[in-house]
Amino acid sequence: MPNGRSSVVTGSIVTGIRAASRDLVRELGFMNRTLAGTGLPPSAVHAIIEIGAAVNCTAKDLSEKLLLEKSTVSRLVKSLITNSFVQEARSPADGRAKRLTLTHKGARLLAAITQFAEMRVSGALELLPAATQQSVMEGLDAYANALTNSRLSGDRLSGGGAEPHDPTTLVAGYQPGLIGRIVQMHGDYYRHVDGFDVAAFEAIVAGGMAEFMPRVDNPANNVWTANRDGQILGAIVIDGEDLGDNQAHLRWFVMDDQLRGTGIGKTLLRTALEFCDDRGFSEVRLWTFQGLDAARHLYETHGFVLADEYPGDQWGTPLTEQVFVRTVGS
Repeated sequence: MPNGRSSVVTGSIVTGIRAASRDLVRELGFMNRTLAGTGLPPSAVHAIIEIGAAVNCTAKDLSEKLLLEKSTVSRLVKSLITNSFVQEARSPADGRAKRLTLTHKGARLLAAITQFAEMRVSGALELLPAATQQSVMEGLDAYANALTNSRLSGDRLSGGGAEPHDPTTLVAGYQPGLIGRIVQMHGDYYRHVDGFDVAAFEAIVAGGMAEFMPRVDNPANNVWTANRDGQILGAIVIDGEDLGDNQAHLRWFVMDDQLRGTGIGKTLLRTALEFCDDRGFSEVRLWTFQGLDAARHLYETHGFVLADEYPGDQWGTPLTEQVFVRTVGS
């Protein structure tokens, strides 16, 4: 079979596995700000588990294992060291690299995480017959391996990012028609939310951009767009002036449906955050709405944590507004 595929996958199987995967994510607590009763975000919990399991773990190893950007892992490791969960020393295998190990405090936390996780798993499996327990283990193992192999093979459906030949290019700075195009993409996206007042939202976006764009060339500000065949299909803005206190405001991050799942959004976000890091902002803040799960996952894998949420009804339908923050060293 081409591409190494040995069987036909039906739509009903794909739908069923996607639904089960969503249930797993929710039941295991990955939608929460913290995980496994630790008070730490999921990325930190997974980092502690992998460092504890490895014989010789470096930040590079951790980045590859967790599938996180190197800059994100660097901030994560610094936070774990600051909180005395992790320590670093020169790696015996490579003197240029730093080996990460758990401190006594980190080892105690790992033991608590392990106990918590094993109780959750065993509590669920006890409700199943022994034969089904074995099937669950073997099925999950096979599916996890298949996901890894799909990603490593460069399959675009794995969500691994845009292919090198993708015709989309990133452009920094203002372009004619940019305000109208960003407003349009916001309207196209939020018109699918029941009861959402798209007209009012577009007016607010347009007003904010009309205020921002005349100062986009100031050193603390910038805008990046994803362009394909002369059309703007994605955008992100960093406003380094409006919040003050050395805080950057991530604004108007939006993608056309054509680019969803291509990895271009991740590239836009990474470009904006590298800009913030280069200019020494102490933190980056963004405002969004509850329920945008894919966006939240993207933010959290790049170091953002949920800092606040509150009800809002100015958009025509009740929504929970959220504030996410990414701090230096987090």
